[in-house]
Amino acid sequence: MRRTAACLGRRARLRKPLPVLLFFTDPARTPDPEAPAARLPPGCAVVFRAFGAGDAVARGLRLRSVTRRARNLLLAGADATLAAAIAADGVHLPERLAHRARRLKAAGPGWIVTAAAHDLVSARRAIRHGADAVVLSAAFASASPSAARPLGALKLARLARRVGGPVYALGGVNDKTARLLLHAPLIGLAGVEGVLEASAAR
Repeated sequence: MRRTAACLGRRARLRKPLPVLLFFTDPARTPDPEAPAARLPPGCAVVFRAFGAGDAVARGLRLRSVTRRARNLLLAGADATLAAAIAADGVHLPERLAHRARRLKAAGPGWIVTAAAHDLVSARRAIRHGADAVVLSAAFASASPSAARPLGALKLARLARRVGGPVYALGGVNDKTARLLLHAPLIGLAGVEGVLEASAAR
């Protein structure tokens, strides 16, 4: 999965360098995100989704230390205040908050701001609002309770060509399904379980 993501990322010619692989944390599925985050190779990013947890800053600071040692980036999920508190490299926004992208980038110069999208309209809107990239899902069938109907490799590739900005694929992406996306116009890949599996195999 990492090799496929790197191959996709090398094709892109971007003004702002972006990570080739996004590891999304999840309180239920990744109760100890520091261990897999430490095994990620350089050039990746961890998206820390705290969902308002009381210990979010403490956990985020531990992840910040891990990602720095691994020469990776850290994005805070949906929370610019948390991002500032843990010295994150940016923010990942849910689809409903994508309109805040440009404002966040102005507040945090140098921040990377990505946004979730589930269709072409929301993806284009996020790019218009200043998102550096969109995370389009669900690429394939996923175990996530919030996963949308899978797009499949061909439809995802068609949508990505029309977005007008960098696109990551999320949802059911693993070592096997990632190969189906090699010819899609993506900047990289994103995942939870797929990244866990790939990092465990290293």
